[in-house]
Amino acid sequence: QVRLVESGGGLVQAGDSLTLSCAVSGRTFSDYAMGWLRQAPGQERDFVAAISRIGEHTYYADSVKGRFTISRDNAKNTLYLRMNSLKPEDTAGYYCAAAPPSAGAYWVPRGSSAFASWGQGTQVTVSS
Repeated sequence: QVRLVESGGGLVQAGDSLTLSCAVSGRTFSDYAMGWLRQAPGQERDFVAAISRIGEHTYYADSVKGRFTISRDNAKNTLYLRMNSLKPEDTAGYYCAAAPPSAGAYWVPRGSSAFASWGQGTQVTVSS
């Protein structure tokens, strides 16, 4: 069973930057393609970004492309999401997510339904 713990959320102003982290334990981190999802109040949980097992391939939702960067450090068992030029519409709970283990090394999830496990989330609030 993989365990995912997010951190780094907070209250920021529009235009600011923030980096989220996700500490992963319980299984071999490099076995998992990973991603970030987000959920605003009253909304469904949406796909934000994903990264392949070895980190060479990434994929982003159109709404964050060019502003957010997903990365991973397999030696530290940690996933990151660097968020630049934050907007009020980015306000949401952000969830680290893991796809089922041992997919192809270069495969990148492309939607929320591709993930099988996720953490408790960290709140990001962007004021205008």
